[in-house]
Amino acid sequence: MADGNVGTVVLAAGAASRFGGPKQKLLLPSVLAAARSAGLTDVVVVEGAHSLADLDLAGTRLVQCSDWAVGPGASLRAGLAALPDVAEMALVLLADGPHLDPRAIDRILAHRGDAPLVAATYNGSRSHPLAAHRSLWSAIPDEGLRALNATLIDCSDLDDPGDIDTPDLLPESLR
Repeated sequence: MADGNVGTVVLAAGAASRFGGPKQKLLLPSVLAAARSAGLTDVVVVEGAHSLADLDLAGTRLVQCSDWAVGPGASLRAGLAALPDVAEMALVLLADGPHLDPRAIDRILAHRGDAPLVAATYNGSRSHPLAAHRSLWSAIPDEGLRALNATLIDCSDLDDPGDIDTPDLLPESLR
């Protein structure tokens, strides 16, 4: 569901200290494949602690966030600043969710007009993708969008994208 008024920001700037290395390099390709499958065309990938320049990021724009350690909000602000002026909504994806279902992206985008912030839920747990209206962009806290109230969109019938923080959580296909 490509739309000129929607930009996509993929957060991939963290240190991945619990993982012990740049997990983004392992997990980001799956997330980007889901984004492409959903027809997203304006995709910004935010790097920080680890360079991602050696990955095949065709069809995306890589943005550096020098203050990534401040928190996910800093990374998100860097990504939002790189979106075009016509973008009224930002779809936010996390680089460590390798099971992201393109249908979750479609569902969140279908509900983007419901509230300034909409977020996917899986079996009652708030997750991603999220969609944030431009009216929120100047008020993103350092903790990121999790600190803001969202209208929750049930995606329990889809696979949870995952949140890979340690190597033991890696899907078998990526080991």
